[in-house]
Amino acid sequence: MSEAKIRVLVAKPGLDGHDRGALVVAKALRDAGMEVIYTGLRQTPQQIVATAIQEDVDAVGLSSLSGAHMHLFPEVVRLLNEQGAGDILVVGGGVIPDEDIPQLKEAGVAEVFTPGSSLSVMADYIREQVQSKRG
Repeated sequence: MSEAKIRVLVAKPGLDGHDRGALVVAKALRDAGMEVIYTGLRQTPQQIVATAIQEDVDAVGLSSLSGAHMHLFPEVVRLLNEQGAGDILVVGGGVIPDEDIPQLKEAGVAEVFTPGSSLSVMADYIREQVQSKRG
């Protein structure tokens, strides 16, 4: 019996209107054998969490270029926890200053990938974390 595919939700929270990077990441994760659901632009944290739960994903990848990551990423984590879905891995990416990364991790974002991050490293990280949680 083959192991279930890892399901990843790629989401663009907030008013950010640029999704090229998120689409590149989504394609890379798909090419790495994961099932990827893309929410599209301008999603609220509530919409992202509802979709993550409805789609029964293993991980949520949040992308932000707008500078609102310090509010939006922790809000997604908070809502997942509130809905009993705190076991869903949350990673972030985009234009995120290095000094914000420790605070995001303290808020429950497992990892943050900044511009220039390797797509294979992202896929490997998600795979390792999800497989570890699955046991």
